[in-house]
Amino acid sequence: MSAAGHEGGAHAGARQLAFEFSPQPRYGDDDFLIAPSNQAAHALVQSWPAWPDPVLALVGAPGAGKSHLAAIWARRAHAVFVPPDAVAAEANLGEFYGRHILLEDADRVADEKGLFHLFNLVQESRATMLMTAKTGPDRWGVGLPDLRSRLRRAPVAHIEPPTDDLVRAVLVKLFEDRQLAVEANVIDYIALRIDRSLDAAREIVAALDAEALARGRAVGRSLAADVIARLASRQEL
Repeated sequence: MSAAGHEGGAHAGARQLAFEFSPQPRYGDDDFLIAPSNQAAHALVQSWPAWPDPVLALVGAPGAGKSHLAAIWARRAHAVFVPPDAVAAEANLGEFYGRHILLEDADRVADEKGLFHLFNLVQESRATMLMTAKTGPDRWGVGLPDLRSRLRRAPVAHIEPPTDDLVRAVLVKLFEDRQLAVEANVIDYIALRIDRSLDAAREIVAALDAEALARGRAVGRSLAADVIARLASRQEL
């Protein structure tokens, strides 16, 4: 990577329960790299509106890319973003009637009756809902029988952890987006020393870009090693 080419919302709904979905530019359609680890999930999400059920669960570990894929779907469906803490039986869920919904971190919804009501609302209004979560609904420990039955009907799209090749490809793409040329051996060096996640790739690229600019020098293995070590020490604190 050289230092030569550096470059450098949300509309609130009623009662602040939902927000028009306005993802960060890094979640662009062309930025999502299809690989064996996410190909099946990508195909199922992109098959909307021909889903086998009005509700689809998108499951993957943190940093696997589920928020990115969900953002692509939300733009296409003109969906509203509903945070997990807004899903409550006493909330005015009727404001979502007929709206396609993105419910991120659905496994963090505490009010099971609220989630069941949201399921019914989606079905009754002939809308659709994409839920993201770290694990499949069968592992959420749901106690409400009606909700548990409803969750079993929802198809699940799994995103597997990114492969080493995908992490390398994402690093290349992120550096290119910043107009930074990085030698292949430096890409390999970085990929082997960061967590195998897309979030980790974004973090290291942003940090390297800033450090290269601050030092006014190209980025080789030496600078990469410094930045990786610094980020690792912060995580240990």
